[in-house]
Amino acid sequence: MDRYLPDAFIFAIVLSFVVFLMGIVIAKESPFKMIQHWQSGFWKFLAFSMQMVLIVVTGHCIASTTLVGGWIRGIAKLPKDAKGAVVTTVLVSCIAGWINWGFGLVVGALIAKEMARQHEKLDFPTVVAAAYSGAFAGIFGLSITAPLLVNTPKHFLEEQIGLIPVNLTILNPITLITVAIIAVLMAIAFRFMVPVRDEEIHTLDKHLLGVPSDDDGRKSSVLHLSEESEGAIIGETIGAQSTSYASKSFASILEDSWVLSAIIGLAGLILVVRHFVLNGMDLNIDIVNFTLLFIGIILHKKPISYVNAVANAVKSVHGIILQFPFYAGIMGMMAGSGLVKIIAIWIVSFSSPITFPFFSFVSVAFVNLFIPSAGGQWMVQGPILTEAGKALGVAHHITVNAYTFGDLSTNLIQPFWALPVLGIAGLKMKDIWGYCAISCIIYCVIASISLTLQAYIG
Repeated sequence: MDRYLPDAFIFAIVLSFVVFLMGIVIAKESPFKMIQHWQSGFWKFLAFSMQMVLIVVTGHCIASTTLVGGWIRGIAKLPKDAKGAVVTTVLVSCIAGWINWGFGLVVGALIAKEMARQHEKLDFPTVVAAAYSGAFAGIFGLSITAPLLVNTPKHFLEEQIGLIPVNLTILNPITLITVAIIAVLMAIAFRFMVPVRDEEIHTLDKHLLGVPSDDDGRKSSVLHLSEESEGAIIGETIGAQSTSYASKSFASILEDSWVLSAIIGLAGLILVVRHFVLNGMDLNIDIVNFTLLFIGIILHKKPISYVNAVANAVKSVHGIILQFPFYAGIMGMMAGSGLVKIIAIWIVSFSSPITFPFFSFVSVAFVNLFIPSAGGQWMVQGPILTEAGKALGVAHHITVNAYTFGDLSTNLIQPFWALPVLGIAGLKMKDIWGYCAISCIIYCVIASISLTLQAYIG
């Protein structure tokens, strides 16, 4: 896969040229006018970009805490065999992904490594694929982009669709049941797919799992879980937490002060509680980021520990920082040239209120192969789909749900979001792609049925 699929940034550049040409050929705009549209949109989504960065970073930081490391070790001891290990990995990753998608991806990779460490007859690529699949089964949850964004005041489509409460999207009973069915079916599928014959099992050297060998007692420098750490996750993510100071200067005393973390963390959580008491289950991107930020500060205990965790987590968001302005530019060209309405009219021409959610799902799933970014893709397709859905009389929350399921489905076979997981696991996409393709089929079938049902119900 990595021989044929370039970096996601290349797709952003290519798509910019494609939309530029579409504006000239289809919308009859001049080349200079299209460049002006591109420039006018380029910096419009800086706030949104920062929201997406924080979603990833705050989830990553919570996953790198000692408490979560202890939970991972404890959970990994529960299964009795390889089949139980992959089933547990799918379900735990699903729950973690539902809480926060960055948290789910990191926890999934770490629990896969810990499962492999504790179960010697477990095929490592299979359990890593189970972790990745499980995380995406559950990512339609508390941190998913489009549903949270459309419930956030002043989002860029508010004039067209208003605010859509999460009880119609994330917490919609049909959505919750759909996510649960997908996770259970994936767990069953992995139970049957896990290799059991010795010649089919691919395990890793114990050094790569962070387990000292009998002869030299060395520890690997890669991310791993260690018995001696009493539940802490040791490695690049956490290594900076254990920084020792030869002498306690005034600065180091403040940096190591759990009191400071406790005060600011509790202050933040009090405001979170107040928000939900006053507003009910009013989930939006800002309150999710706010909550995860202060939970992470408390769990890391020392301020400097959280600083180091953030410094490490930021490595995983370089794609968002670089690519989102280009997707904003693409959106500027599509909106300014009239392409949004032209494409929306075309979609309406072959859709009905019942089939529109399915066709939306398919179109989003396809485009996601080239724009593997929920936020960036929503900038491009969100206005098109909401305009088309409105023309057909489809409720906006159904359009948002169709978009979200479509976006998540092909992430299972697109390597962009797998990179953090594969980096932690030390594998390549080709090692897990076959398993993930099966998961993708399961996801697409169940999501399509769910969306058709939602269309009938209304």
